[in-house]
Amino acid sequence: MKTKLKKLSDSRVSITVTLDAADLKPAREKALAKLAKEIKVEGFRQGKVPVEVAKKFIPENDLNAETIDLAVRTTVIEAFKKEEKSPLVLPSVNVTKYVPGEMAEFTAEADIIPEIKLGDYKKLGLKKPEVKVSAKEINDVLNNLAESFAEKKVTKRPAKLGDEVVIDFVGKKDGEAFKGGSAKDYKLILGSKSFIPGFEDGIVGHEPGDKFDLKLTFPKDYGVKDLAGAKTVFEVLVKQINEVNKAKIDDEMAKKCGPFKTLAELKKDIEKNLKAQNEHRVNEKYKDDLLNEIIKKSKIPAPEILIDDQMRAIQDDMTRNATSQGMSLDELIKASGETKENWEKQARKAAETRVKASLALQTIAVDNKITVSDDLVNAKIAELREVYKNSPEAIKSLKDPNVKMDIKNRMIIEETLNYLVKTNK
Repeated sequence: MKTKLKKLSDSRVSITVTLDAADLKPAREKALAKLAKEIKVEGFRQGKVPVEVAKKFIPENDLNAETIDLAVRTTVIEAFKKEEKSPLVLPSVNVTKYVPGEMAEFTAEADIIPEIKLGDYKKLGLKKPEVKVSAKEINDVLNNLAESFAEKKVTKRPAKLGDEVVIDFVGKKDGEAFKGGSAKDYKLILGSKSFIPGFEDGIVGHEPGDKFDLKLTFPKDYGVKDLAGAKTVFEVLVKQINEVNKAKIDDEMAKKCGPFKTLAELKKDIEKNLKAQNEHRVNEKYKDDLLNEIIKKSKIPAPEILIDDQMRAIQDDMTRNATSQGMSLDELIKASGETKENWEKQARKAAETRVKASLALQTIAVDNKITVSDDLVNAKIAELREVYKNSPEAIKSLKDPNVKMDIKNRMIIEETLNYLVKTNK
């Protein structure tokens, strides 16, 4: 077998394969054996016809077609190995010449794992930010806790800031109700700034039973393009007003929050939890920054087939998100203020970055012999079994060898990211 490589791009090649008589002979013998089992010859049971007898009855065209098919299938991957290329999918094949019993020539084209040239990933010059917890963060948690322990008392007086109101409302633009602008029995804390400017202030002073219109203009930078800067009218009905008496932030409140005797103990616990959350967030952001820097300093061709796979994954995630909100993907994209064309452009850019990051991490893992033991993988699977113990379908999937391999690969990637963090301290 002779091969000739042609580079079509950094991540796609074409290989011309030439087979001689010696290469075709094994394929012809296998083709004869296969067709002999299928042919019917008087005096023999089907499948029991001797090859020497069968070949007298097998049409030459059928034998030649089966021979070239087997010859291609048994040599195409071997050809890629000979050229030291790894196809990402089964190559597409085109037979260009075939002289039965003498020679054959075909071209095989496929996307391949590209040659990756990494920059110095051990000295990226990025420092992980110091993890801090501000007094404001602690106070915000305390205030939220105080609100959760608040006492609510129904009142007939006019609403004021700090009250909780129960309302029905319908938002209209150009006389038509717009999507996401209506609700019934909605509980709203006045002054929480949950709605657009003017909405909550417009309810202040109204009593239970009041029905009125609020003429409001959406902010120009509002996330939904159709509503950004739009003039609207909200029809509002105040159904109930609750006076909210927030709990006092003291030792007594701390005792209600857990095994704490004093407010100081509660604050210390809040600080500890916030620090853990901030540390996780900073670590994940730092890993992303390191990966982006590696991509900038490296030459990592991204095969189109892998980009397409990531695009499908991104689209599937967005579709699930849209469905959970009662929308189609197109409706969700429109609601975000994007065009379908621009969204696809941005999604493709994100898909390409994902592919490059994955290839970079795989290369770093191989270069540094980073792996995880089967014991650790099995422990992770046992952990997942416990998490999904009420889902028979998920438990069954964990027995799939491909799923186990995927879990192992994810664990190796995580170990590789941890390695990058350590080497860039």
